Amino acid sequence: MNTSSNSNDKVFEAEVLGSSVIDESLLKKVLLKAGRLVAKPALEGFELIMDTSTPPQVRISMLGALTYLIVPIDLIPDFIPAGGFSDDLVALTAVISLWQHHMTPEIKYRAKCKLDKWFPG
Repeated sequence: MNTSSNSNDKVFEAEVLGSSVIDESLLKKVLLKAGRLVAKPALEGFELIMDTSTPPQVRISMLGALTYLIVPIDLIPDFIPAGGFSDDLVALTAVISLWQHHMTPEIKYRAKCKLDKWFPG
């Protein structure tokens, strides 16, 4: 997995997934549309990817789940009101549950801080 920084936007690429790229600004745009319920596991997954102690297989599967979230056409297309992000939420929570033992309190804290910043109030 390659990691690079470009003007505070973090971009992740995984050769395993071809040219899949997730950048934080795109993730934020999708999550603001999806809502706080979907944002919480997505941000935990994002922070799990960011953590240097996270094993490569965990990063790759989490990257797959986040890519599924970002791609607007999937099992239940994201543009469908009220249900569009339900399959994304299931995918995210399923992958996170597989790797729960890698989810440290620090990762959860970083995700919560970002969640509270993106969804104030």
